[in-house]
Amino acid sequence: MTSVSPVARERRHTLFFLEAVRSFAPVHLDAEVDMSRVLAERNRARADGRRQSIVSHVVVAAGRVLAKHPEANAAIQGRLRARVARYPFVHAKVTVDGVLNGARVVLATVVPNVHEADVDQVQAHLSRIRAVDPEHAPEFAGIRRVHASALPLAYARFRRAVRDLRVRPLLTGTVAVTSLGHRDVDGFHSVGGTTVTIGVGRVADRPVVRDGQITVAPVLRLSLTFDHRVIDGAEAADVLTDLKQELENPA
Repeated sequence: MTSVSPVARERRHTLFFLEAVRSFAPVHLDAEVDMSRVLAERNRARADGRRQSIVSHVVVAAGRVLAKHPEANAAIQGRLRARVARYPFVHAKVTVDGVLNGARVVLATVVPNVHEADVDQVQAHLSRIRAVDPEHAPEFAGIRRVHASALPLAYARFRRAVRDLRVRPLLTGTVAVTSLGHRDVDGFHSVGGTTVTIGVGRVADRPVVRDGQITVAPVLRLSLTFDHRVIDGAEAADVLTDLKQELENPA
């Protein structure tokens, strides 16, 4: 027999977020990134007893690149009389998988000032967040309040917060990074509520051409979704190209 029930309270924040980004005008790009350098650096860190994830490397690279592209490190509010805020810092929103009251949900953490951070600092933040219990950790108290409040009040508070261009970087960051690379996902595109959202798939051995010869290298399919209301394709292509360069051969 078919069972029909209301959406779980634990998914409210996701529904509110999706409603808030309905005006987003997404365009999708992707590129293949040779991750040989990143994996070598990660192996050196592991030999020293330090953990470094692919996501941490991508977050650091995104911070450096977005700092060079202020037009993309921005947020928009409104429609015909839209306003754009450009930020002098880069905060990265990173999605994490979590469980609240037995329901599997998407949660997020904002890593501040990633334009000034190194991989170990970003990794320390992400490792701490992944280790906490979302049902009790203060980092997710705001989400729990959204779930506990009456529906109209919760939605009104959420909308008021995300509409404020000064507050929004604290909630959604100025760039979003989301990953499904822990599963057999080569690439995907997502809207993270920021002008630029970076999607991280798995790193897999693929044939590449080096010096005219075919060889095998660890390759990441990196996606970038941008809001066409804020930037155009040429700017987004520059961001993705610089991100690829930063991961393969950082300055």
